[in-house]
Amino acid sequence: MESLDSTILNTAVPTIADALRIAPLSMKAALTSYTISLAAFIPVSGWIADRYGTRWVFFTAIGIFSLGSLVCGLSVNMPMLVGARILQGCGGALMMPVGRITMVRTFPRSELVRAMSFVAVPGLIGPLLGPLAGGLIVDYLHWRMIFFVNLPIGLMGMYLVFRHMPNYRSERGTPIDFVGLVLFGSGIALLSYVREVFGENELSAKGIVFLLCVSALLLLAYGRHALGAEYPLLKLRLFRIRTFRVAVVGSFATRLGIGGMPFLLPLLYQIGLGYTPVRSGLLIAPSPSPQ
Repeated sequence: MESLDSTILNTAVPTIADALRIAPLSMKAALTSYTISLAAFIPVSGWIADRYGTRWVFFTAIGIFSLGSLVCGLSVNMPMLVGARILQGCGGALMMPVGRITMVRTFPRSELVRAMSFVAVPGLIGPLLGPLAGGLIVDYLHWRMIFFVNLPIGLMGMYLVFRHMPNYRSERGTPIDFVGLVLFGSGIALLSYVREVFGENELSAKGIVFLLCVSALLLLAYGRHALGAEYPLLKLRLFRIRTFRVAVVGSFATRLGIGGMPFLLPLLYQIGLGYTPVRSGLLIAPSPSPQ
């Protein structure tokens, strides 16, 4: 549902921008706000699942994501759409990590890789169908239907979670790292904001440099805090494990290259080349394979 939502929205960016009477590039705020929300709330997802149980947290996450989709579809201006996307991000931040926690606790280690692979394959259906579905909806229906598509999927998901998902909870509760949450969440959110406004002349060069320095100081402060905390929000000591370090660095470098393609390609095809949303969606559909 998350991957379908993001890819379906990318294809409809020019149409939604025209309906809201804003520049198409300004629509990236609706995309980055979701990402910022994910970055801020994903680190606490494990603690919430341990405290309240995987079933109820996952059930609530789908409900929050679906509610955010409903508000997105009812949005009449950009601030309302951005706020709704942040709400979606709060739900999305709990869905994927909690789902993976459930799988890790359900399957033995000998079967974990096979189970993860089985789950990953259906996850590619959303990015594969999303661009084409977005094009068809924009061409033949209304752009608001892009968000309303999530509602029946969300209701079905909530029913299946309630009936079949195990409810794992940690017997030994650990305190949440509020200081780490504030430092890390603020630093990441501020860094993402600077990247969003960079090149739009909304801030002076001095203002951008100042915000970058503040963001770096917040993240460095979190690093120092995490190394001395008993229960840090993110365990930086994990980077001492070579395989983990290589995987994170490699994934970061790869996503720097391909992360902007789903947003930029629809603009190129529809605004630059004048293609219809359906044709644009057909050209973008093969992109899930490298992601």
